[in-house]
Amino acid sequence: MKKALIHISMFCCIVLLTLGAVQNPFSIQYIDSLKQDSVTVMKGKDPLYQEISERATEYEQKPVDARIDKVWKAVPGYNGISVDVDKSYDKMKKLGAFDGNRLIFKETSPSVHLEDLPSSPIYRGNEQKPMVSFLVNVAWGNEYLPEMLKVMKQYEVKTTFFLDGSWVKKNPSLATMILEEGHEIGNHAYSHPDMKTLTQARIDEELQKTNDVIKATLDLTPKWFAPPSGSYSQGVVERAAAFGMNTILWSVDTVDWRKPRPDDMVTRVLSKVHNGALILMHPTEPTAAGMEKLIKGIQEKGLKIGTVSEVMDESRITSSVSEDDNRGIELDTEN
Repeated sequence: MKKALIHISMFCCIVLLTLGAVQNPFSIQYIDSLKQDSVTVMKGKDPLYQEISERATEYEQKPVDARIDKVWKAVPGYNGISVDVDKSYDKMKKLGAFDGNRLIFKETSPSVHLEDLPSSPIYRGNEQKPMVSFLVNVAWGNEYLPEMLKVMKQYEVKTTFFLDGSWVKKNPSLATMILEEGHEIGNHAYSHPDMKTLTQARIDEELQKTNDVIKATLDLTPKWFAPPSGSYSQGVVERAAAFGMNTILWSVDTVDWRKPRPDDMVTRVLSKVHNGALILMHPTEPTAAGMEKLIKGIQEKGLKIGTVSEVMDESRITSSVSEDDNRGIELDTEN
């Protein structure tokens, strides 16, 4: 009899331990999960929740994959958006009715990213992203840099300066000033050579020496390379990639080295600017004089000015407006 009781007790203990290992029906976590399931079921039965779920596809925008374009070479991808049904419901439930302006969206990532593409130069950002970047190539023009930086600071513009390595060596304080103003730093080779005419060893030397002096002066390693005068070959692009840098060209040129009238330069650029534009400029008198009008004109077109990294990034601009229905898009920025 005692043996039978012992066996029964042991069996009961094993059953309880097994249940505990799988799911303790009395645990707080289990009770919470039941509550959550109950809330989900209740939501699912609410006509408002059902309407949001059914209409979500009307507002969806598919992500755009990065690609190699015949004209623009490597083009980065751009996140899509989809409705976050649960958060949208939470925002509308007090109202008790569907309101498209209260929808909350989440970003959806492309399947193909810039880093998935074969080595190729980049001339522009994604055509759906309302952002542009200034490519400020610096190998001379020190006297115009302070004014350019002053105007950019006034309008809270951060962009990308591509620095010649020998210039950084001669002007460490100016290079530091650019960085301290919050701008991104790129590699512009060391001695402003025609890169496509160089041997691989010389290409590597130009890239490495510039990265070394930037690292020593600014304690960073560039991830973007702008070949002097836009001269490159596939070999140059591949060697830059070997140093961890994408090769950047431009889609809009200020042609400021020809010393145009500032107003003419601004008018020309604004007539050509577009989503994802990379705008080439140098520290010249026309650029310094026209910088304020250029920034204001670009912003008036609804375009944001950012660094090359920001333009290449797949993330959407939270203040953007839906191209389809002209409604403001509220993105969920918590995730």
